[in-house]
Amino acid sequence: MKKLVLIMAMLTFVGVNVAIAADVVVYENSKGNITFNHKAHQERVAGDCTKCHEGTPAKIAVDKDFGHNVCKACHKEMNGPTKCNDCHKK
Repeated sequence: MKKLVLIMAMLTFVGVNVAIAADVVVYENSKGNITFNHKAHQERVAGDCTKCHEGTPAKIAVDKDFGHNVCKACHKEMNGPTKCNDCHKK
């Protein structure tokens, strides 16, 4: 019984973490705002959160270095947008 309760608690915790992630996040930037569609990215990587997140998925502090290194590298690998105006929209 204790194992069942523990498993249910863990599943609830995982479900809460997934539900917290916003479907769309807008990052303000002087070169043009970046609209990040979290749901579309999840679908594109078939739910493999480790593509962007290290360890337990949590909010990522996205800055210029992260965007230009991590995001752009993944976009190149998966044939996503890589030009400035593809992501930065005024």
